[in-house]
Amino acid sequence: MTEPIIIDSPEHFNNREISWLRFNKRVLEEAIDEQTPLLERLRFIGIFSNNLDEFFMVRVAGLKDQVRAGFNRPENKSDLTALQQLKAITKEAHPLVKQQQDYYRTLKQQLADENIHIGLIDKLTKKELKWLDTYFEQVIYPVLTPLAIDAYRPFPILQNLSLNIAVTLHHPDEKEKKLTAIVQVPALLNRFVKIKNKHHYLLLEDVIRYYINRLFTGYTVEDTICFRITRNADMNLHEEGSRDLLKEIEKELKKRRWGVAVRLEIMGSQGKHNQHMINFLKYVLEVSNDDLYYHDGPLDFTFLLNVYSQLKQTFEHLVFQTLIPQPPKEVEPLVNIFDQLRRKDIMLHHPYESFEVIVDMIDQAATDSHVLAIKQTLYRVSGDSPIVNSLKLAAENGKQVTVLVELKARFDEENNVQWAKALEKAGCHVIYGITGLKTHSKITLIVRKEHERIERFVHLSTGNYNDQTAKFYTDLSILTSRREFGIDATLFFNFLSGYTFKPTFHHLSMAPYQIQADFIHYIDQEMTYHEQHGDGHIIAKMNALTDKPLILKLYEASNKGVKIELIVRGICCLKPGIKGVSENITVSSIVGRFLEHSRIYYFHHHGTNKVFLASCDMMTRNMIKRIELLFPILDRHHKKRVIDILHLQLHDNQKARYQLANGCYDYKQQIDEDIVSSQLSFFDMAYQTSPTN
Repeated sequence: MTEPIIIDSPEHFNNREISWLRFNKRVLEEAIDEQTPLLERLRFIGIFSNNLDEFFMVRVAGLKDQVRAGFNRPENKSDLTALQQLKAITKEAHPLVKQQQDYYRTLKQQLADENIHIGLIDKLTKKELKWLDTYFEQVIYPVLTPLAIDAYRPFPILQNLSLNIAVTLHHPDEKEKKLTAIVQVPALLNRFVKIKNKHHYLLLEDVIRYYINRLFTGYTVEDTICFRITRNADMNLHEEGSRDLLKEIEKELKKRRWGVAVRLEIMGSQGKHNQHMINFLKYVLEVSNDDLYYHDGPLDFTFLLNVYSQLKQTFEHLVFQTLIPQPPKEVEPLVNIFDQLRRKDIMLHHPYESFEVIVDMIDQAATDSHVLAIKQTLYRVSGDSPIVNSLKLAAENGKQVTVLVELKARFDEENNVQWAKALEKAGCHVIYGITGLKTHSKITLIVRKEHERIERFVHLSTGNYNDQTAKFYTDLSILTSRREFGIDATLFFNFLSGYTFKPTFHHLSMAPYQIQADFIHYIDQEMTYHEQHGDGHIIAKMNALTDKPLILKLYEASNKGVKIELIVRGICCLKPGIKGVSENITVSSIVGRFLEHSRIYYFHHHGTNKVFLASCDMMTRNMIKRIELLFPILDRHHKKRVIDILHLQLHDNQKARYQLANGCYDYKQQIDEDIVSSQLSFFDMAYQTSPTN
C-alpha cells in the first residue's frame, strides 16, 4: 500500500530567494539570445546587475539581520532557516556572477567587431595617451582624495554601492613596512571616459589606477584593488511612534548609505591580489568568505545602461526597432473623454496602446470647469511627472485634489517625498496611507458636476501612474463611468483618508481584508464546476506567486482535475508537474523586451468567464501587508479581449520559458510550430487597429 502524498511538504515548494535568483538568471540569459540586438544584450547585463544589487540590499540583508538576531525558525514553504537560505543563495549567486562576466567578455568582442571598444588603455596611441593625461590632470585629479589609513586616520565609512580603490604602498626607505590607503572613485564623474572622436571608452576606475602613483608622490605603489560594498538598504520604520511619516522617511533615507555591509565585490580573479589586503577589507567591513564576490572584469555593470543610452542613436542597427505606442482603438480621437465614458467602458493595453490617454485625461480634468474633485493614488511616478503637474494645476484652479503618495515605495522613497512636498505646496490634500500598510493600489476618481448632476469617472489599473515606465511595462487598465464603480471608488478614498470601517463594495475587492479570501472562493467554485461539468480551467498572470494558502488551494484544485495555467514572470514558489500534487499545473515565465507587469485572473466557471485585473500578485505581502484592489471586467468584449491576451501569451514560444519540476526553467521546444512572440504580436495588433492607421 502506497503512502498518501502530503501536499504541504517542503519538497513541493520553491524557496522564494532561489526562485528570484533563477528569475534574474532568465534576465541574464537575454544577454546571449542572438535574436536580441547587440546593444540590447549589453543592456540586459546592466539590468541583471541592478536587480542583483537590490536583492542583496534588501533580501540578503534581511536574512543576515535574522541570523544576527538569533532567529532560526524555518520559513513556511521550503522549510529553510535564514542561515540555510544564505548558504543556498551563495551557491546559486556565485556561478551567476561568473556567467555575467563570461557573457560580458563575449559581447565586448562583438562590440569590437563594430568598432566599439571598452577598456584597453594599452591600445591607445601616443596622441590619445597625451589627451588622457591632460584629462586626468584637469578633470579627475582635482576631485580625488587619497585617504591614508593608520593610527590617526581610521578606515573611512564608505557609502553603499560606491566604487573604491584600496592601495598597498611603501616608502622607499621602509620597503618592509606596508602602508594602506583608500581612493574613492568619484560618483559625480562620468563612469566611462570617451576617447575623443572615437567609440572607445575607458572605465573611470581603470584611468585612476593607471595614474595612481601621482596621488602618492615619493611612495611606491605595490598593488591596487578596486572593490565595491553593498550595504543593508532596507528601511526600519517605526510608524507607530512617528508623528510625521515624512520626516521619519527622510531620516531613514540618510541611514541607507551607511547600513551594515552584506557583500564585498573585488575586481580581479581570486588569488590575483595581495591576500593581506583582501583579509583587511573583510575584517574592517565584517564580511565572510561567502559575502566575497570576485569579478574577472569590471564591477557594477549598471554603467552599461549609460553606454547603451549614448550609443543607441548612432548604432541604430544594434538596438530594437522603435515601436511607438499607438492611439488606443477604443478611444475616439478629438472626442471628449468624459463624453465617451458616458457611453462605454474603455480598456487600455500598455505599452502597445499609449498611456497619453491617462495623462491627457488628468490634464483635461485640471482645467475642466465642471470637475469638482480629483482623487488619486501614487506609488511610483516619473522624475518630471506630467500627472503630478496636472494635479498641482488642478489644485491651483480650485479643484479639491486628494493624493495618496506612498512614501514607502522601495527605492522611490526620496522621489516620492519630494513630490509629496510639491503637491502639498500647490494646495493638494496629501495623505500617506494607513499605518503599517503600503498602498499599492492604482486608482483615480474624477468627480464632475454638469446640468446639476454629479458624475464620477474611475480609472483602475494594474500599473503605476508613471508615464516613463508605461513605455516598457505591460499593463492593463479600464476607464468607466459605471455608477457602482464610482460609489466604490468614493468609499475607497474615504477609507484611506478618514476614520471608517472597511467599506462594503459593489465590485471592488480590497487587500488585506478580502482579496485572498475571494481568490480561495473562486478557486473553490472552479472545483465545484469541474466536478459537475469537467471543464474547470484557471489562468492567472502575475509578477510573483509566494502566498502559501493560495498555492495549497491551487494544488487542491489540480488534484481535483482543474486545468491551471500560470504565467509568472518572477518568483514562483509553486512547483508544477508533481504527480499527486500539481500535475495539472503549468508555469511559464515571459522575459523579453518589455517587463511583464499586468496581473490577470481568469476563472472559466463553466463558460461564464469571470475575469479580474488587479494591482496585486498572489504574494503574502500583497495579501496581508498592502492596500490592493482587485476589480472585475464587466464588458463582454473586454472579457474576450483579456482572455485572448492570456491565450496568446500561453502560446509564446520565443520568450516564454517553462518551469520544470525541479524549479529550473527551459525554453518551450518548437516542433513545426509558427513563431509566436506575444509582445511583438500585441504591437502588431495595436498598429493594425489604431484609429490613426
